[in-house]
Amino acid sequence: MPKLSDISIYPFKSLDAQRVDEAVVLPSGALEGDRRFALVDVHGDWVNGKRTAEIHRLRSRFDPSNEQLTLRVEGTSEEHTFAVRAERKALTDWLSAFLGIAIDLIENPDAGFPDDSLSPGPTVISTATLAEVAGWFAPMGIEEARLRFRANLEIDVEEAFWEDRLLAGGDGAVRFRIGDVEFLGTNPCARCIVPTRNPQSGEVLHGLSKAFARRRRETLPAWAPADRFDHFYRLTTNTRPAGVSGGTLRVGDEVTILGPA
Repeated sequence: MPKLSDISIYPFKSLDAQRVDEAVVLPSGALEGDRRFALVDVHGDWVNGKRTAEIHRLRSRFDPSNEQLTLRVEGTSEEHTFAVRAERKALTDWLSAFLGIAIDLIENPDAGFPDDSLSPGPTVISTATLAEVAGWFAPMGIEEARLRFRANLEIDVEEAFWEDRLLAGGDGAVRFRIGDVEFLGTNPCARCIVPTRNPQSGEVLHGLSKAFARRRRETLPAWAPADRFDHFYRLTTNTRPAGVSGGTLRVGDEVTILGPA
């Protein structure tokens, strides 16, 4: 039986993950606290890893109990801690100086800021998939692959690309359950420039996207709905809630595929 082995929440969009043992599923389908905050410029446009490689050099740690964000630049030891609300200006001034862009901070506690607004639920990948992809780019390693592809939920199952089983052909969806919470698997997530960069330094691994797409096409499981892949630079499955959402996910929960929605 596949089981949920890892939960990663990203309190600040594009910053580091917070790995937790359990997570509340909001009515929107999003995980509570995931991508709750985001960085934008004065025009309201995202400031993220797609836009600037410098953001990869930021190490971050968020304490939700007191809403303090601690930042450190990779390769240095000095930490800078800010109360997100009381010291918001100091925080955005520090980020502006580091990134060279005037930064503002926005918040959405109800649904966060997902890349796919039509499928705001957690992204899903299997541990076997991460191991397979890491092997394509040795000596990347599974932990580095995990950091590059930034999925929310990792499923412990021996089958690489198991998460493609959560996809249906055409405009369909697949209903599945984790513990007591039901989701719909909707589409394979299109990747951007972020996985091509080292998650600590931002250094580009040239040719990754083309090599990835070629290997993904060659290894696409026979049971995967090929019509959902208009291109093959796609990895992880996007989700949305199945009917009334809510509940709690816990590491160790069993994962059951219920069939086409």
